[in-house]
Amino acid sequence: MSDYKAIATPVRTKAILEKYGFSFKKSLGQNFLIDANTLENIVNHAGVTRESGAIEIGPGIGALTEQLARKADKVLAFEIDQRLLPILDDTLHDYDNVSVIHQDILQANVQETIREYFKEGQPVHVVANLPYYITTPILMNLLMERLPIESITVMIQKEVADRMAASPNSKAYGSLSIAVQYYTEAKVVMDVPRTVFMPQPNVGSAVLRLAMREEPPVVVDNEPFFFDLVRASFGQRRKTIMNNLSRHFKDRFSKDDIRDVLEKSEIEERRRGESLSIEEFARLANTFYRAL
Repeated sequence: MSDYKAIATPVRTKAILEKYGFSFKKSLGQNFLIDANTLENIVNHAGVTRESGAIEIGPGIGALTEQLARKADKVLAFEIDQRLLPILDDTLHDYDNVSVIHQDILQANVQETIREYFKEGQPVHVVANLPYYITTPILMNLLMERLPIESITVMIQKEVADRMAASPNSKAYGSLSIAVQYYTEAKVVMDVPRTVFMPQPNVGSAVLRLAMREEPPVVVDNEPFFFDLVRASFGQRRKTIMNNLSRHFKDRFSKDDIRDVLEKSEIEERRRGESLSIEEFARLANTFYRAL
């Protein structure tokens, strides 16, 4: 587009906000990106091409949407804040490959929407600058839906990104790491300075790329039980796996029962949850589940 001027500059962002008298809502965790290079990098990391469909969550005034529209075949954006709809109509009017839906992503039937908006078999990527206060519910919802998508690339709080991509025996590793890595291959692809946001967030930010797995890396007999056991194992991080599981399963298993299950699973009872790999958790959960 010959007269293209990026939305993501401090001057243009301020002008758009002033034109519409827009004020940020803290309750919606609104922090807009004002650096086009950062946005281009996010889109490149996401693997979006001219053949791809892209789903965005919380387009704001359209800064990332615009970069996606310049690269993707079709962009579908979910925006919860009604005040932004006329702004998006204005800022994105040059792009005929963008559709904006006024809906909460947590309430949407995303499976159905993908069928409706994208071609059958088209590679679809989720790309978003997510509100930090609701990152985990949104991502877990998308993952558990087992959507026909190739990847999710999101700007989130750095601490949360590190936790989702963490390996065993690290401080960041926990039940969230295992839940995310059960469905995806997770990697932090870039750190982002606070200076590229308006208003600037109080925390560090990073971009996390989740490549969807065709199959989980482990076979578990019962998924809800597996995730429950994983959460229980991290109940009190400084406690041993034996202590955490004894506390969690006290109404169903005696300490001797738990010791027996750990032994059968070839897991030392004095280990802590953070030292167990996803494979060890799967083995432990299956042994427990069969003993129920």
